[in-house]
Amino acid sequence: MSAYPDIPAPPPDDPADAEERRVTDERNRRLARAGVARAEELLLTYYRLGSREESFGLLRDASQRFNLKLHTLAAAVVRLPAPGATDPRWVAGRPHGGPPPVPALRLDGTRPLSQGAVLDPALRRTLHITGTRMGNVQLVENRLLRLVRHTGLNQRFTDFFTFVDSGTTACAQAAEEARQVTVKDVAACDLFDERSRETILQAGSRACHSVPLVSPKGAVVGMISAHHEHPLSELAPAQLAELEQLGREVGRWLLWHHNTVVIDALNHLHVRAAGRR
Repeated sequence: MSAYPDIPAPPPDDPADAEERRVTDERNRRLARAGVARAEELLLTYYRLGSREESFGLLRDASQRFNLKLHTLAAAVVRLPAPGATDPRWVAGRPHGGPPPVPALRLDGTRPLSQGAVLDPALRRTLHITGTRMGNVQLVENRLLRLVRHTGLNQRFTDFFTFVDSGTTACAQAAEEARQVTVKDVAACDLFDERSRETILQAGSRACHSVPLVSPKGAVVGMISAHHEHPLSELAPAQLAELEQLGREVGRWLLWHHNTVVIDALNHLHVRAAGRR
């Protein structure tokens, strides 16, 4: 049964529903594989490796060693210029120093080192500020928003929004404009295409608020969105200010993580791969 009587959910055996799931699953597999495949091909060609399996093994081993998601490391391989043939590192001049503080998360002075140790409390803090139990975190990867954390949202929602590559969502608009975006009533807002709208509504969300995670130079590196069971009025200025601070601090931490942990993994990968030439 739908969470809202006026928005009927399709029955489980509806052929149209099954086809939508098939198309969504196929898209997610294709997009998830694309970044890793590009990284495999680059390593295979540049280092003259023996097979794509060897490329994948190097990526997997480096991601495990540095506690990174495989797709995170693969995206960095594709995005950053390949090192010179005689360069000892993939990226020279990696910044030193520990992670920046994230006081908005109220972590009792600790400075977390892993992405999960930042993104999980960032999602919880956002939901606390906005007064809801449903939300998700996305990171920018290969010019898409990729879902990496969520709570309170059903599988149909998380499957459909695993990757966001169009502007017909609040999170995409917030990312494009680098500002917070509130949708007061999903059912009445003309921002969404119909498939996105119905997917949000069937998950029990009638309103949402998206907070961009921004680097010190203003680049959007991720997004946190809070979903509400009922239509929403404007958030108070104090709430918006607190969320903006959170977005800046988490964005700064994510940039530090990329410039240190991800770069260390790339440099390790370079040494291992170059040794096989």
